[in-house]
Amino acid sequence: MIAKLSGTVDSVAADSAVVDVNGVGYLVAASSRTLAGLNAGAAAVLHVETQVREDAIQLFGFATAAERDWFRLLLSVQGVGGRVALAILSVLTPDELQRAVAAKDTASIARANGVGPKLAARIANELKDKAGALPAGPGSAAPVVVAGGAAADALSALANLGFRPADANRAVAEAVAELGEDAAVGDLVRIALKRSARG
Repeated sequence: MIAKLSGTVDSVAADSAVVDVNGVGYLVAASSRTLAGLNAGAAAVLHVETQVREDAIQLFGFATAAERDWFRLLLSVQGVGGRVALAILSVLTPDELQRAVAAKDTASIARANGVGPKLAARIANELKDKAGALPAGPGSAAPVVVAGGAAADALSALANLGFRPADANRAVAEAVAELGEDAAVGDLVRIALKRSARG
């Protein structure tokens, strides 16, 4: 089973790359985020998830172990295949995905191609208990907002205003810390917006 590839990038396509390892070219499907970091002729190290089916062996490559771990988690959800999992990881970093699942922020998950509201809700519900077991990636010290109640409504409001999931989470978490968990939605949104403007 292939777990890692170290070699030279031969070519990069829209949804995959070919990595040359000692003269053997491996076709690796990857998220747009991982592919953006690959350049033809440059050295590359990819964490790999190998899928063996009756008709094919497919390699999925990831720039970080955290991205690979989330890919595996996403595949455990019914209705999520490799293509959909990569689409989700193309729009959300592992940290953003972890926060979205914790906050049941289905709108952020549904931004990925091929993910509708029902599938996004299933992903959030099925992974909320498993997500905490994953190690946080670098720069993930932002507090996670507890799902439900006014905080979740405030998160949704900020998402509708165009905030990135990580920024919305950070702003709402700071507002909750300042006002307390019993604060009203409007107050949380007001403080979150004020803190974001200050930042």
